[in-house]
Amino acid sequence: MPDMLVRLYDLPDSRPQLEALLDEGITVRPALAPERHLVIEFVRQHFQSSWISETEVTFGKTPVTCLIACQQNQILGFACYDAIKNNFFGPTGVDPAWRGKGIGAALLLATLECQREQGYGYAIIGGAGPTEFYQKTVDAQIIEGSEPGVYRGMLRD
Repeated sequence: MPDMLVRLYDLPDSRPQLEALLDEGITVRPALAPERHLVIEFVRQHFQSSWISETEVTFGKTPVTCLIACQQNQILGFACYDAIKNNFFGPTGVDPAWRGKGIGAALLLATLECQREQGYGYAIIGGAGPTEFYQKTVDAQIIEGSEPGVYRGMLRD
């Protein structure tokens, strides 16, 4: 999977997606340090094991570089940045039962806005799986020759 580049100075406004989710009782917000164990368990239940390690890294940063989508006391999705490398977006994922409701797009936009607020002009989506989604949502462009990129030589279980 290739890396993709996003122009942070040209992002679509996240407010319509976030407000639509709020109407359904779903909030998107930065995760809090005391929620680390809950977020890690969510990642463990739904996604590949390497994402656990990347997500754990984000809780050692100030501020925490992981956002979550939740409804009441249930995590529905998460998105991280500055996990594998500075200025990288990911990993990210939505509970399969909640996909198709705009949660992934809202998490993507809110997380990229956090990166922009930290002073970045561009963000890199590392090992982008659904490239069409990223192209459509934030006009991300594939970085030629980026596969396997920073994941080259990574040990796998």
